[in-house]
Amino acid sequence: MAAGGSGAILNIGATFAWTGGPGSAHSAAAKAAVTNLTQTLGVEWAIDGVRINTLAPGYFPHDDTAAHMKGDWSGEEKRSKQMPAGRVGRLQELAWSAVFLCSPYASYITGHTLVVDGANWLRHRASSAPDFVPVREWARQRPQD
Repeated sequence: MAAGGSGAILNIGATFAWTGGPGSAHSAAAKAAVTNLTQTLGVEWAIDGVRINTLAPGYFPHDDTAAHMKGDWSGEEKRSKQMPAGRVGRLQELAWSAVFLCSPYASYITGHTLVVDGANWLRHRASSAPDFVPVREWARQRPQD
């Protein structure tokens, strides 16, 4: 900004910034702050040609996924059946979304959070979600890292 150039900043968010979830108060609050920061700076820095957006990814299986985050979703096939899109995300789809938001093709998009999750966060959770486990029980069952 000091040099007078334009640019793009991409933050990583999460849909539970809007919904919360058991055992995720700390992360949900932090991701809500990221979403708000994106919106605030989107307004403030647009005049300077700096775009700020957030990417909120869904489930994209990869080798680094922590065991406690997989829960009882042991295989892609089972997890895919829970997704409105009928499958889990592919890492290249997440990369394409990130590249788009930082590219000239998104030159008029700022202050936005793009959810890339095959509509999972929009589904009616009660009809397809696993049984609810109180956070106290969940925390006792979760292996300590």
